[in-house]
Amino acid sequence: MDQQHIDEAINELSTLGDMLRWGATLFNQNGVFYGHGNENAWDEAVVLALHVLALPIDSKDTILNCNLLQRERLAIAQTFAVRINERVPTAYITNNAWFSGLQFYVDERVLVPRSPIAQMISENFEPWLKGHSVHRALDLCTGSGCIAIAIAHQFVDSEVDAIDISHDALDVANINIFEHGMQERVIPIQSDLMNEVLREKYDLIVSNPPYVDQEDMDSLPQEFIHEPELGLAAGYDGLDLVKRILVDSLDCLNDDGILVVEVGNSQIHMEQQFPDVAFDWIEFSQGGHGVFVLTKAQLAKHQALFKAALAATI
Repeated sequence: MDQQHIDEAINELSTLGDMLRWGATLFNQNGVFYGHGNENAWDEAVVLALHVLALPIDSKDTILNCNLLQRERLAIAQTFAVRINERVPTAYITNNAWFSGLQFYVDERVLVPRSPIAQMISENFEPWLKGHSVHRALDLCTGSGCIAIAIAHQFVDSEVDAIDISHDALDVANINIFEHGMQERVIPIQSDLMNEVLREKYDLIVSNPPYVDQEDMDSLPQEFIHEPELGLAAGYDGLDLVKRILVDSLDCLNDDGILVVEVGNSQIHMEQQFPDVAFDWIEFSQGGHGVFVLTKAQLAKHQALFKAALAATI
């Protein structure tokens, strides 16, 4: 998108609706990837334009026909240009993302929240928890802290440890912990996976770890270069961290506790490497895939297998 396109927008378009239609068309023509919070070009244009105008998303329908000042059209056009030319995900431009019905600050120190685990949180991780209370939970690879904070909102009597190896990610998580008033209940911990909490016990362990295999890393859309590689890449098969989690979680779960892990497209590698394990792969009505649940009993039953797989990785 060049200066000519920007000049045309400023001189020939008038209303917010004009700008949105124009921006959505350009996004589609330029092959923008939709996968960081919005699913289509129109929604991308709406979020970016209303961010520039400092207006709430739900105001769109009432102001579509309102004329924009020239400086407003310029600012919107320039923001669209950043989205197209630099392939910056919209959430990083606005520093805002939604997860599990909650608003979070995000920047390029963390992945953009998009895990289907949000649906499981809203449904109290049932039927897998079987009505058992969640007093202590662990969010491994917390990033922005969105999963940990959402769990704390859903289970009002719970305390959640939020672990990440990245100090930068924990700085962002802390911003969100304070914004949501969760300082007493969501505890950020810097740790290489579970190394710092191996003597703790949890009713629920949830992890959306790095799980992208090498083949997928080599073919990711350009938008993903803005996300921290530390939060994406996980070796040839995408399971380097997952195998450690399968081993370490056993001793950290209470007897009725469950382990929930997202592995995305690396589900195929899990099924190939552990054909005898009855992973409960979740079907999401709101979209998403590659999330499994294991009970403590299942972890114990297959622990020798998981340890052997981990040893082979190391």
